[in-house]
Amino acid sequence: MPNTSRNRSALKRKLGVVLLSGGLDSTTLAVWAKRQGYELKGLTFYYGQRHRRELEAARKVAQILGLEQKVLDVSFFKDLAWRSALTSQEIAVPHEESPDIPPTYVPLRNTLFIALAAALLESEALFLIEERGLNPRELRAAVLIAANIIDWSGYPDCRPEYFEKLAEALNQGSKLGTQYGVKLEIEAPLVFKSKAEIVRLGMELGAPLEHTWSCYEGGEVPCGECDSCRLRAKGFAEAGYEDPLMIRLRREGRLVGK
Repeated sequence: MPNTSRNRSALKRKLGVVLLSGGLDSTTLAVWAKRQGYELKGLTFYYGQRHRRELEAARKVAQILGLEQKVLDVSFFKDLAWRSALTSQEIAVPHEESPDIPPTYVPLRNTLFIALAAALLESEALFLIEERGLNPRELRAAVLIAANIIDWSGYPDCRPEYFEKLAEALNQGSKLGTQYGVKLEIEAPLVFKSKAEIVRLGMELGAPLEHTWSCYEGGEVPCGECDSCRLRAKGFAEAGYEDPLMIRLRREGRLVGK
């Protein structure tokens, strides 16, 4: 007997906002979400981070994917979340592993980003319901974030239990959830994948990984020493691929001697 509840779910209109950082994980997630049938928008933030290199990568990725993208300047956030190596030039980016939460953690960054993405998502959903007459039962709405906890830096705002609690709070405080019964979901399909598994998925999906950026230091080429660079290199090595970004940079003559 067919699973009618699953069939009905598959027929729902799927709205999605993906947090697009320009990195390996979020780019893979964006391609995955499009394949899953999401009507997808990308949301990218300038929050006063050390460099704009990742913003350039996010714009390029969005362009290649034909993804509608909003780039928001929330640079005021660095004055609030100043205790981080990514928002303060006075705190060094570590080039060695640490058993503690590293100084690259930005206080409550994901909470801010997800709340802003949810505001955009709810507005889109309310417009469809209230102006276009869409039945709320035929709608699914999700903020998509590329967090993972297998190969990660130990950030507390990348854990499944955090996303579960935050989604509950968003639904308690939203018109979409309280009046129309449409849950604002936080979807993190990469959360239990290793970096190697994410690399394999990205390569299999044909994601434009050659245009992604992961390095915390910025610059013309990745430093190869920060936590993010090391995790990325580990992922490609374990997946059995050469990093397409490094291939592109070498082809362009920017990796002389490397």
